Amino acid sequence: MKAADFQIDSGAKGAVLRLSGDWTTAGLRRTPEKLNRALDGVQVDRLDIGDLDGFDTAGALVLVQATGKALPASAWKSRPEAGRIYALVEKLERGTAPPPKRPDAITRIFARIGHGFYDVMAEIMLSMVFLGQLILAVGSAAKHPGRIRWAAWVSHVERAGLDAIPIVIATNFFIGAVIAFIGADLLQQFGAQVFAVELIGISVFREFAVVITAVLLAGRSSSAFAAEIGSMKMNQEVDAMRVMGVDPFQALVIPRLAALLIMLPLLTFIAVLAGMLGGLLVSWSQLNLGPAFFIQRIEQNVGIQHLWVGLSKAPVFAIVVAAIGCRQGMAVSGDVESLGRRVTAAVVQAIFAIIFLDAVFALIFLEMGV
Repeated sequence: MKAADFQIDSGAKGAVLRLSGDWTTAGLRRTPEKLNRALDGVQVDRLDIGDLDGFDTAGALVLVQATGKALPASAWKSRPEAGRIYALVEKLERGTAPPPKRPDAITRIFARIGHGFYDVMAEIMLSMVFLGQLILAVGSAAKHPGRIRWAAWVSHVERAGLDAIPIVIATNFFIGAVIAFIGADLLQQFGAQVFAVELIGISVFREFAVVITAVLLAGRSSSAFAAEIGSMKMNQEVDAMRVMGVDPFQALVIPRLAALLIMLPLLTFIAVLAGMLGGLLVSWSQLNLGPAFFIQRIEQNVGIQHLWVGLSKAPVFAIVVAAIGCRQGMAVSGDVESLGRRVTAAVVQAIFAIIFLDAVFALIFLEMGV
C-alpha cells in the first residue's frame, strides 16, 4: 500500500492538485497536516486523480477541510465512486452546524445562581402544594375515622419506631457519656465537677435526646419513606391507587405520619433515659458521684421543666421528618436516578429542618424564659 501523497502545480489556468497513493484512513498518516500547510493561501481550481489508488471518507474529509470549497463534479469523471464519496462527505461537512459558543465565566456563574434560585422556589412551591394536600387528607381522616387503615398504622409504628429503639438507646447512651467526659474534664479545672450533673441533665433533657433521635429517624425513616413511596411511583402503583379510587395520601402518607407522631415522643423519652444512664456511669467512674447523689442533683437542680421542653419539640420534628420523606417519595419520576436524588434530598432536608427548627425553638424558649 502506497502512502497518500500530493503535488500542487501552478499553471495559467490556476492551481492543480494531483493526488497519488492511498487516500484512506490507513494511508493518510501525516498527509493532512502537510496538505493544510501547502494549500495555505492557494486556491485549487482543478483536481488530477490519475495516480489515485484508494479513497474513502477519511480522505474525502481531508480534501474538504483543506480546500475550503466544493470541487467540481467533473474532477471525478475518471473515478465516479470516489466522486460520490467526496460529494457525500462535502454535503455533510457543509451542513454541520458549528458548535455553540460557550458563555464566559461570569455568565455561567449567574446562570448557575439563577437555576439554583429557580429550583429552590419550585421546591418551596411543590412543598406548599403537598402541605395543602396533607392538611386535606388529615381533615378527611378526622372526619371519617372509619376509613383509617389501622393495620398500616400499626405496621409503620413497629418499623419506624419500635425497630429504632436499639440504635436510639446506643447512640444517646454514648452522647450522654461524651457530655459527661467533657464536663468532668473542664469543670475539674475549677473545682466545680459537681456541676457536671446539671450539665448532663440540661443538655440531654432539652437538646441532645430529641435532636439526636430526630436525626436518626431522618436518616432511617425519612429515607425509607421516600424510597418506598418512590418505588411505588416508579412502578405506577400510586396511579393504580387513584384509578381504583384509593387516596394515596390516606393509604401511604397518613399512616407514616401518624407512626412517627406517636413514636418520636416515646423514643425521645427512651433517649433521655439512655443519655442519663451514660452520663451517670461516667460521673460515677470519673468523678465518684454515686447514682443516688446524681439522681438527687437532677431532681433538685434540673427539674422536670427541661424534660418537657425537649418533649415538646418531638411532635414537630416527627411531622417534619415524615412529611419530607413522603413528599420526596411522591415527587419521584419514572427512573432510578430520580429515586436516588429524592432519597438523598429527603435525608438532607429533614436534617436541615430539624437543626433549623431547634434553633427556632431555642429562640422562642429564650424569649419565654423557659
